[in-house]
Amino acid sequence: MNLDIRLPIGIMFSLLGAILAVFGLISRSDEAIYQPSLGININLWWGLVLLLFGLFMLWMARRSSRVA
Repeated sequence: MNLDIRLPIGIMFSLLGAILAVFGLISRSDEAIYQPSLGININLWWGLVLLLFGLFMLWMARRSSRVA
């Protein structure tokens, strides 16, 4: 049984992205945190980017396991 590298990468990025996005949602009312980033909720946006990348990797891993 071969372990596709996309599976652990997808799990890692999905978990990290979900944690970061949840933190961004929880802390969105605290404007002092986001003052250095011009008021942009960086944690929320990058959390969503990481989550989408992780889900894409998981989808690719699942897709390749069905083909083989």
